[in-house]
Amino acid sequence: MNILPREFYLRNTVTVAKNLLGKRIVRKIGRQEISGMIIETEAYKHKGDPASHAFRKITERNKIMFGDVGMAYVYFTYGMHYCFNVVAKNPKIAAGAVLIRAIQPEKGIKIIQENRGDVKFEGLTNGPAKLTQALEITKEQYGVDLTKYSKLFITEGIKPVKILASPRVGIKEATDKLWNFKI
Repeated sequence: MNILPREFYLRNTVTVAKNLLGKRIVRKIGRQEISGMIIETEAYKHKGDPASHAFRKITERNKIMFGDVGMAYVYFTYGMHYCFNVVAKNPKIAAGAVLIRAIQPEKGIKIIQENRGDVKFEGLTNGPAKLTQALEITKEQYGVDLTKYSKLFITEGIKPVKILASPRVGIKEATDKLWNFKI
């Protein structure tokens, strides 16, 4: 199980979003380990991307997007859900992150189902809020270094045969950018 190194995230945010497909998120909760293959991502940049949290200015919430790559950016949205992102950007760019939108559960499926309220397998982790609920990702994971063995990290996986690109989900600006990626 090779954890992705910091250099993996030190590239164009859109490239990293594509390259995260097929990789594995590993979450350790106590003595239990749960994991899943990343099957959907979205890229968010800084300049030229009004849909990005980093577009306007640095805030307490988004400041991690301007920092070291390979870190977890977790935020609360709609007053009820967490979303999990990975900071990823070219060194010449001020900020960037990749939203992990969906995974295919692989290990600890029973725990994932319990965390989601015994939802059927097909709908367990097919959305960013479902994913964070299933993996117990909260604001406590904000700033976790995903390039180190800890309670949350990302490892190598498979190389997807085909990647589908489409507009990002649930945004009103920059809808022309095909920065949602799926396998």
